[in-house]
Amino acid sequence: MPKRVQSPSSINTYKQCPRKYFYQYVLKYPTKQNIHCVRGNIVHEALEKFFALDTKILSDECKKDTSNYLKNIFDACWIGSAKRLQKVGLQQEKLDFYYQESVGMLANWLNQFFADVDKEMAKGLDFKQAFDKLKPIQIEQQYKDAELMVRGYIDAIHKDDGIVTLMDYKTSKSSDLKPEYLLQMGIYAVLYEKEHGDYPHKVGLWFLKDTSKIVDVTPDLVKNAEFEIEQIHASTESDRIGDYQRKKSGLCKWRTGQCDFHDVCNREGR
Repeated sequence: MPKRVQSPSSINTYKQCPRKYFYQYVLKYPTKQNIHCVRGNIVHEALEKFFALDTKILSDECKKDTSNYLKNIFDACWIGSAKRLQKVGLQQEKLDFYYQESVGMLANWLNQFFADVDKEMAKGLDFKQAFDKLKPIQIEQQYKDAELMVRGYIDAIHKDDGIVTLMDYKTSKSSDLKPEYLLQMGIYAVLYEKEHGDYPHKVGLWFLKDTSKIVDVTPDLVKNAEFEIEQIHASTESDRIGDYQRKKSGLCKWRTGQCDFHDVCNREGR
């Protein structure tokens, strides 16, 4: 049968549990809304709109204006996602907690962005020139390669003095460069090269609770991504459930929740 279009998420899902991949990507069973996914989407949307800021509208109080602008954008995105937030099923007190936590993440990110702006201003640029230099050249860019049958959305592409860096924003608790994150960024590097003919120089993750972590694009990073792409296609040719083994772990069921497919997986028990 023809290959399925894969993504970093689908590949990492298969590596986590082939049976979960089968339910989600072969049978296409629906997944539940969860606060982490919804909140992450809202934060991404706010940052995407933030970088569309026309610095000409800023007054002499550039930092205050910029801070207010980001906060107002986030509030609008949060309110605009009311229906999605309602489907998560949390009490208002808990939603308020995630709202405040998200505001804190964006404030942390903006403070570090301002620190970078200050460095550029020390070189002779004014605030508006520094902002325009530091903002990404592309936001939420989709890349898809028909030969590899892989696609992905790159949150931000930066270019500074000829150095291209791909960045992804994370709202997760941990700021560790986990193997699944490095695989994701390696796949993005491969997709970027397929589109532009050259690899980016660096890839990184912006852990909004903490800081950014950036690594060089190395042959090993690229080689591992290409290997995993080949493996996922070879492993997902079948439509038979028996070819997708269950991988039991703490991600099947935990204290406050369970895998979206926990019940059906246990019922079928194969």
